[in-house]
Amino acid sequence: MSFRQVKHRSPSHRKRAGNDFQLSVTPALGASGLNLNTVHDMIYMANITVGGIDYPIQLDTGSSDLWIKGQTTPLPNVQQTSTTYNLTYAIGWAYGHVAYAPVNFAGLSVPKQALLDVSMAQDPALGYGADGIVGLGFTSLSTIDAIVNASSASSGRSLLYNLFNTNPNEPNFLAFLLQRSTDAYDEVQGTFSIGEYDPQHAEVANMTSIPTWPMNSPKRWNVLLDAVIVGGQIVMPTTTVVGAPSNKAVVLLDSGSSFTYAPKPICDAIYSNVTGAQYDASLGQWVVPCDYEIDMALQIGGQVLPLHPLDVTPTGVSDATTCVGSFIPQTVSVGAGQFDWLIGDNFLRSVYSIYDFGDFDGSGKMGNPYMRLLSIINPDQASVDFHNVRGGQPKTNITYQGLNGVSAEPSFNISQDISASLDRIGKYIPAMLGVVALNALVLVVLVVVGTVVYCRRQRRRRIPARTPRGRLSPMPMNPRHSYVPGVLPPPEQTHTYQPVSMALTEDTFVPPSPAFHKFDVQLSDRPKSVA
Repeated sequence: MSFRQVKHRSPSHRKRAGNDFQLSVTPALGASGLNLNTVHDMIYMANITVGGIDYPIQLDTGSSDLWIKGQTTPLPNVQQTSTTYNLTYAIGWAYGHVAYAPVNFAGLSVPKQALLDVSMAQDPALGYGADGIVGLGFTSLSTIDAIVNASSASSGRSLLYNLFNTNPNEPNFLAFLLQRSTDAYDEVQGTFSIGEYDPQHAEVANMTSIPTWPMNSPKRWNVLLDAVIVGGQIVMPTTTVVGAPSNKAVVLLDSGSSFTYAPKPICDAIYSNVTGAQYDASLGQWVVPCDYEIDMALQIGGQVLPLHPLDVTPTGVSDATTCVGSFIPQTVSVGAGQFDWLIGDNFLRSVYSIYDFGDFDGSGKMGNPYMRLLSIINPDQASVDFHNVRGGQPKTNITYQGLNGVSAEPSFNISQDISASLDRIGKYIPAMLGVVALNALVLVVLVVVGTVVYCRRQRRRRIPARTPRGRLSPMPMNPRHSYVPGVLPPPEQTHTYQPVSMALTEDTFVPPSPAFHKFDVQLSDRPKSVA
């Protein structure tokens, strides 16, 4: 499934800081004169079919509800109920009736999906040409499911839950490849898929699984961040999440936010040593000279994952010599104690990301969800790309070393066959080490026995030969998560894709200031829910 990366062309439209968070009807200007509306504004669009009608929507890994605002209400071929609700987000709201309709998405169908048939809304997604949002999170985060279940029904599950439940042979994971563009008016093709890997990055299946936090029954796609590497310095994160390791941070990986919202000490470590950089309090961001290359990486799940320098300091359109830091400093946790950071597209464009809902065992029970991340950045080539756009001379031999001596993954791609072979070798290593240890033990015994025999001048006895080790068979990959070349949808079955809007509700999400601006609509102006 391909998607389009759309740059917002009109500064008069509503803008989110990144795709999801910053919304300003009349944005403030900083000391540099940089208007946030002029910063790269990327949105990824997909089509969903509801009641036989196609609608462009945003995909949001930060929420779990589906809502559509069509030209009429009720939507065509939709069974509307009398229950109404107002989904209130950090930067907007959508009001309508809970309804049911057949849904087709990414080639998979659900005969009866609960959704919100929206009649009134104030949401930035609508300003970009979307007709709604589909949440790609867990059912436990779904407000619609909670409403429906309150009436003793069980038909309100999230779209992905129903897609995988209705199509049990479909591998239950999502795959994102978000591409970048340096042209403010360009459209760049990326990939989004359900149950399929991009053939060029299929080796992601052999990457180490990164568990969610918490591991059991998570509500969001949270993972633990090990460290931040800036140049040759390692910056250790901290957490405010109860129960999380104190030397790590709980981060939400959300493909709907262009920027990353992180603690102020982290952002200061990234930008404060840049010559000519300054923090603009009116913007709530660092302003950085565009020709300064910042080399940094994040260490997640033990992997060191470099960021493309163009994504660390996105450029403005009105002033090509000034850029802003895409890591937005926060003085309070944006996750209200449920997560510490919100990591957006400025990082996700540097990896091929897999959101997996969990493997199935032999009895059909689904295990814990997890993620896989594959670095797609060659740091030296990224430096060339950066300076081709910003001027100056590229760097060479850029390396990143994280905690425990872990370095960035090799910048070259290995074939899937070789990757699979290496994976099997990795599985053999414990057995191989066991054999080595056994041989060492046998050697020690032989030396001791030989010494005793020699000393007593006894006739050497033959030591029985060791039974040859049987061949170890690698564990087969779960067929629900196996990539089979040639089974990706043909071009005529692909869909246009649009990303995600940060859809954390206000009672969970703590909007930072001043980098966040809300609609000029008071809560009292919003319709009330009637459930």
